[in-house]
Amino acid sequence: MQIEDLKMVLKVAEFRSISAAANSLDMQAATASAAIKRVERALGVELFIRTTRSLKVSNAGERYLPQCQQALNMLEQAKLNVKDDLDIVDGELRIGISSDLGRNVVMPWLDEFMQSHPAITLKVNLNDSNIDFYRDSVDICLRYGSPADSNMYGFKVCNTPRLLCASPAYLAQHSLPKHPRDLMTHNGLFYQLHDIIHDVWDFSHNNETFKIKMKGNRAGNDGDIVRRWCVAGHGLATKSALDVASDLISGNLVQVLPEYSPKNTELWLVCPSRQSITPAVRLLRDHFRKKCHTVLQQLVDINVLSALELDY
Repeated sequence: MQIEDLKMVLKVAEFRSISAAANSLDMQAATASAAIKRVERALGVELFIRTTRSLKVSNAGERYLPQCQQALNMLEQAKLNVKDDLDIVDGELRIGISSDLGRNVVMPWLDEFMQSHPAITLKVNLNDSNIDFYRDSVDICLRYGSPADSNMYGFKVCNTPRLLCASPAYLAQHSLPKHPRDLMTHNGLFYQLHDIIHDVWDFSHNNETFKIKMKGNRAGNDGDIVRRWCVAGHGLATKSALDVASDLISGNLVQVLPEYSPKNTELWLVCPSRQSITPAVRLLRDHFRKKCHTVLQQLVDINVLSALELDY
């Protein structure tokens, strides 16, 4: 009985669908079906009850599959322990990253990481929507904000200040805001997620908070689009300091209302299980921390950020 066949059986049990399980593993449904038959033939029992409309786990499957999962977890952990002992860094990294951060900041970091570790292979999912580790076939995820699910394992990469930005061209045509209340007369560029437009912006100054309901004529579900609109001079946007660092350094964007801080966030590397934390993942975490520190320190050097905001 092959381990890959057992993994396919568990995936089918998770999805309750042979075709969906096969799609999640980038294989044909016929290949998945053959794997199930091989396992059932070796066991002498049916693990699934199949009809033309549905598939469910049989009574035998209910007893067998949890023990099968436990055995595979033990084998995977043993393999990780051996690699840890021998300092082996290999395997496939399937990582989900938000669009703007991934496309414009992290991709060169990943190229550098793979050059240092040529036995690594990479699959990248660029998506601003929340990653479903099983549906999206992703092993790790680099995301803003700490994990909301207590069952997830995560590593904090860095604190990430958010900044209010505009292009010099936009500011040349509009009065420079001196207070968050002045933003009411400006055009906001909004990020949209799951049909929710984030048009209420929070600021703080000297322990005082300000909540501003913005008006704007553009909203997008891709952070990269919002940043590009801002660089093109279409309005104001609040963005992660990492996302706009290169634009601030080059002068394509200018920080607005530096005394009033938008609500900050954190960058996390998240894993669905302890088994996902391989030697490669730990090295990638350290690589990301080093790279983020370098970028944010550049913003400190040009007085966009203060060292106190970063909490290295």
